Amino acid sequence: MNLGIVGQAAGLFAVTNIDDILILSLFFAQGAGRHGSVRRIVIGQYLGFAAILAVAIAAAFGATFLPESAVPYLGLLEVAAVTFANGGDNIGVYVPVFATARVGSMSVYAIVFLILVAVWCFGGRFFATRPIIAKALSRWGHILLPLVLIAFGL
Repeated sequence: MNLGIVGQAAGLFAVTNIDDILILSLFFAQGAGRHGSVRRIVIGQYLGFAAILAVAIAAAFGATFLPESAVPYLGLLEVAAVTFANGGDNIGVYVPVFATARVGSMSVYAIVFLILVAVWCFGGRFFATRPIIAKALSRWGHILLPLVLIAFGL
């Protein structure tokens, strides 16, 4: 077994799943004292993670069949996937709000959210293109991104 790959895998898992520790803690706290709750939480976590792995592996294998000129466009898919995956907490908040809202109100929420996505994209791009920030990101981005994700997770 290649220990370098094991270390990379452990690091990648830690960086991409740090927020799951908080979520799992909340699930375990809610289920405390309830018969079978630990088993259901663990099985649910494994089922969800197995689905994540299946999608990632299928996408990786599928990418090998693409023409080389299409590979740069996989960045679109990666950003969409990260946005979706990172939005689980959004879904958890939006569902009860939308469940009590009328269709017209849900439409307003959706329109406002879609407009604000553009604002967020503009803001992210704006900050990333400021010379001092751009220089720091190009030099330290590979270190800063995992640290930021860990900080958000904490």
